[in-house]
Amino acid sequence: MLTGGLDQLALNRAAADRAGELRAHPEALAALWGSPSARAVWVGGGRTLVHPVTDADRPRLAWQPATAMAASTGERFFLGRGADGSSYWAVHEPPPPVAGLEEAGLREVGTLLDDLDAGLLVHAVALANWHETHGRCPRCGAPTRISHGGHVRVCPQDGSEHFPRTDPAVIVVVVGPDGRALLGRQASWPPAWFSTLAGFVEPGESAEAAVVREIGEEAGIRVRAVEYLGSQPWPFPSSLMLGYIAHTDDTEIRVDGVEIAEARWFTPDSLRAEVGAGTVRLPPPVSIARRLIERWNGGPLPGAGRA
Repeated sequence: MLTGGLDQLALNRAAADRAGELRAHPEALAALWGSPSARAVWVGGGRTLVHPVTDADRPRLAWQPATAMAASTGERFFLGRGADGSSYWAVHEPPPPVAGLEEAGLREVGTLLDDLDAGLLVHAVALANWHETHGRCPRCGAPTRISHGGHVRVCPQDGSEHFPRTDPAVIVVVVGPDGRALLGRQASWPPAWFSTLAGFVEPGESAEAAVVREIGEEAGIRVRAVEYLGSQPWPFPSSLMLGYIAHTDDTEIRVDGVEIAEARWFTPDSLRAEVGAGTVRLPPPVSIARRLIERWNGGPLPGAGRA
């Protein structure tokens, strides 16, 4: 997968065909759901069930025959088809307790699942998060109904169609003239937590302009060049993180004191030392922020990162 300089991002992996051409055909979807090869998982509140990890295996999503979940009242989301012809679904309701299975979310297992399960769970969680907050028509307020295998909601009053939203956000490792990287701590974070700077793209704004604006607003740094590296879905609840490296000749930090409480320049050696000593904690490996930092660093950093 092409990622512009960031390979193997944990939540970018996918091995299923989304088969979007089938979504507009309810008869075809019904036939797939009723097939013996249909598989489904529960998804609700960002959580699902997994087979726990063992010494010899990685965790796996707890796929069930769709026919075994037919009595569920949860909405069904069509996630796609596998190479073997199986169809994959999510049933939108909190996962029930099942002996031998564990409840988990993407932050916990996103880096551990195989490509097929990782891609399907990201898809399912993103859809579930949208449906949980968009059950009414934004035009008239009427309750909407699911359509297109969970990828559309339709208003029965005015006929309007509504589609899952994705909020673009830029996430940036800022590199100074001497090669040091600028990391910041949000005001709501404990003192040791640091990460790359980030922010949402505003209406009518390009992603590159958002990089320049956000770095200026949060750290008072003037950016001279911006390079795109790759993107990763981040369904917490609905972001698409656009990863950049920003180059600057400006080293005077002027944090805004509102979003960013503290920002510091790090060399690779100083960051490794502080992470190893526990005086700095970084984002978890599942995040693109961690990958941006490790790309600048030239390799992995110690520690699993914060949750």
